[in-house]
Amino acid sequence: MKTDARLGQEINTYLRAKGVETPVLIRPPGYPEISDESKIKTISHHIARIMETLGLDLSDDSLKDTPDRVGKMYINEIFRGLDYDHFPKCTAVDNKMKYDEMVIERNITAISVCEHHLVTIDQKVDIAYIPSQKVLGLSKLNRIAKFFAQRPQIQERYVEQVFHAMEYILGTSDIAVVVRGKHYCVAQRGVEDTSSFTITSKLGGSFKENPAQRKEFMDLVRSN
Repeated sequence: MKTDARLGQEINTYLRAKGVETPVLIRPPGYPEISDESKIKTISHHIARIMETLGLDLSDDSLKDTPDRVGKMYINEIFRGLDYDHFPKCTAVDNKMKYDEMVIERNITAISVCEHHLVTIDQKVDIAYIPSQKVLGLSKLNRIAKFFAQRPQIQERYVEQVFHAMEYILGTSDIAVVVRGKHYCVAQRGVEDTSSFTITSKLGGSFKENPAQRKEFMDLVRSN
């Protein structure tokens, strides 16, 4: 996947201004960067200590590589979206066709991790926008949704991040995002409810201000 670190930093700044960025430590100027390799080693060390505390035998063939696997998984996969150097390349092109109806990408799979218990949130995402001056390749909507899922999340912040990233890239607020999430912090622990799911939405521009536009979008995302 092609990435765009410059665009990623611009979106990071935009989300901070909107007050919807993921809470992360801001390192002071001149503070040395921590390499991915060092992060993996640190995580692996602590996972090993957790496993030992639980009484697991790390000399067993099935368990001995687990700390390294978890370290690599955290940095290279499920928390990859904490690093804006990995933000997907999302070049918007001129809307030469003057298309002014909805563009909808439905049922995007965006698996995330609950930041409260570090267990899975299994999400389906619907994204719609009405082009103004720019249009965006459909796969870019999927990549944006997946990028913000690859970090510790709460669903309410996630929907805001996807919305405002789209807003920045496209230069329009005529955007709608709906997220349906199954939270395994609810299914696996606590109330242990395996049937419930959570819906969050963020509507902007005509999707928020025009009841007919909003109804058309909602009818389309609910249809089979």
